[in-house]
Amino acid sequence: TLGYTAFNTLYSLNEYKPPISKAKMTQITKSAIKAIKFYKHVVQSVEKFIQKCKPEYKVPGLYVIDSIVRQSRHQFGQEKDVFAPRFSKNIINTFQNLYRCPSDDKSKIVRVLNLWQKNSVFKSDIIQPLLDMAAGLPPPSVTPVIASSAVPVNNATPG
Repeated sequence: TLGYTAFNTLYSLNEYKPPISKAKMTQITKSAIKAIKFYKHVVQSVEKFIQKCKPEYKVPGLYVIDSIVRQSRHQFGQEKDVFAPRFSKNIINTFQNLYRCPSDDKSKIVRVLNLWQKNSVFKSDIIQPLLDMAAGLPPPSVTPVIASSAVPVNNATPG
């Protein structure tokens, strides 16, 4: 199916040396947009690619997200774009994987984030923690905090 075409196209990135050609990026983006019915699979395969790929492919993986989201918004309009909301579900995790790139590439990630902010691709409250991560601040906790009742508390004052 088309969902797997996008998936296979993405994994073929591993056979190329960065930077990825514009033609290759266009091919991946077209496959993803064609597979809009399977957008959850497309997003998942991009996220998986970013998680598993070599460090030097992290930024090209980000460029794939950028390209898909921009094309989707251009073609379907911001209200009907399904890719950006879906990518934002696991975005903290995705960016934790992205920041495992070579240190020289971090500025490229920040550049994309700044463009997203400027063009309102994602809301500021989504982008800000990602920019903070680039600055070395820990990401916001996504896991629920354990209720204090689960931890035994010793109320006895010493002395």
